[in-house]
Amino acid sequence: MEETQESTESRMRTAASAARRGGEPSRLGTKLPVRRRLELLVDPGSLVEDGLLANSVEVGYEADGVVTGTATLGGRTIAVIAHDPAVKAGSWGARTVEKQVRILERADADLLPVIYLVDSAGGRLTDQLGFFAGRRGAARIFHLQVRLSGRVPQLCVLFGPAAAGGAYMPAFCDWVGMVDGNASMSLASSRVVKVVVGEDVSLEEMGGARMHTTVSGSGDQLFSDDAAAIDALRRLFEYLPQSYLDRPARAAAADPERSDWADLIPANPRASYDVRRVIERLVDQTSFFEVKERWAAEIVVGLGRIDGGVVGIVANQPRVKGGAIFVDSADKAARFISWCDAFNIPLLFLTDIPGFMVGSAVERQGIIRHGAKLITAMSSASVPRFCVVLRKAYAAGYYAMSSPGFEPRATIALPDAQIGAMSAEAAVRAVFARKIDQIDDPEERARFLEDRSREYSRDLDLLRLASDLYVDAVVPGEELRGELIRRMEAAVGWRRPAQSRHHAVAPV
Repeated sequence: MEETQESTESRMRTAASAARRGGEPSRLGTKLPVRRRLELLVDPGSLVEDGLLANSVEVGYEADGVVTGTATLGGRTIAVIAHDPAVKAGSWGARTVEKQVRILERADADLLPVIYLVDSAGGRLTDQLGFFAGRRGAARIFHLQVRLSGRVPQLCVLFGPAAAGGAYMPAFCDWVGMVDGNASMSLASSRVVKVVVGEDVSLEEMGGARMHTTVSGSGDQLFSDDAAAIDALRRLFEYLPQSYLDRPARAAAADPERSDWADLIPANPRASYDVRRVIERLVDQTSFFEVKERWAAEIVVGLGRIDGGVVGIVANQPRVKGGAIFVDSADKAARFISWCDAFNIPLLFLTDIPGFMVGSAVERQGIIRHGAKLITAMSSASVPRFCVVLRKAYAAGYYAMSSPGFEPRATIALPDAQIGAMSAEAAVRAVFARKIDQIDDPEERARFLEDRSREYSRDLDLLRLASDLYVDAVVPGEELRGELIRRMEAAVGWRRPAQSRHHAVAPV
């Protein structure tokens, strides 16, 4: 009996040791082993693994290609799913799926944030009945991800492929970091695409990290290697609460580096500048974490801290396309606003916008419905919102940036700001188009434009707007951070209102 027991224990230890070793390191290339990734991610010694011995009776299926369990990150309990690319290329079989389903069910029951370390070639076609069609197949993974969305943070680093249906795992996450040269997302392989649609395209061109972080917007950030991506994920996690029931933790405040406001924002409303420099002047030093920097760059979104408190920032970027809102930038901002609202993060809108882009190209792309999507997300957000007009706020673009009609906690303007349906010159050219065309003398035409623009500018006069309560405060740039700190502190007691309806119908 003792010999049998020793033999059993020995077999268990051998199987467990093999599972922890994972697949052959030679299959990794430049990638880190899955357990090394987890060591870099979670607090030392905190991983509690489930299903270590999954499929252990088969040779070459260590842990069935995925590590699942709970751990702590910065002292907070999380659920983790980490694919092992050295085991059957991280592909999903019946037990792989079951392990992922079980940990997501745990996260759903216990309101645990979920971290996904994705590196999977997709489902194993040799085990199709095991992973695809059943009630506890891959569909349930996505069902649980959707159920968790907005209730707990779901963050993903994509180290390798996310193929076929598995590409939706990162797509349902709040944030996706991608490792350059290794990460990819696509619904089919290059071979399948060639057969189905006759297109000869490489995986990198079709679904590589650079494409998704620049063209499609499906990836949030691009990283040089595994370690850099994990480090960014750890930093981002500090800005998020444990669940929708909590608020983000405060940190020690750190004053930004001082810079002269005159050097940040040109007086000429058409001149370009980098709004990131303004953001850095307002948030705590080195605290700004930008999201989707490479995609739809005409708008800047990201998380930062002001006096230690977390805030979501939506800022027009005058140096890219004049800061006008296009289809992609509307989607980018709408998604970010909804994310902040889900996790109780106040929103700061930094406005310097000529409006939504116009023309036949954007109309064909659906700028109106995409703009409606952005305005719906902003209007529906019940977290405190603050609107700052940095230089100009024209047309419906001002509406999208939380103008007074959408009930921000405050509308603040810098002293040289202009607010109106359009700029003075644009308005004069629209109203007096025929008259202008009839003036042949260039100097006379210029005088006419200047005189009428001066008349129209009276309606844009900031003192008049403040007098009529269209803005709540006019604040010099040097005093803006202090003004925001006081106003955000005054709003700290906010509560989410009781909902009188389940939800609006979001624009397509």
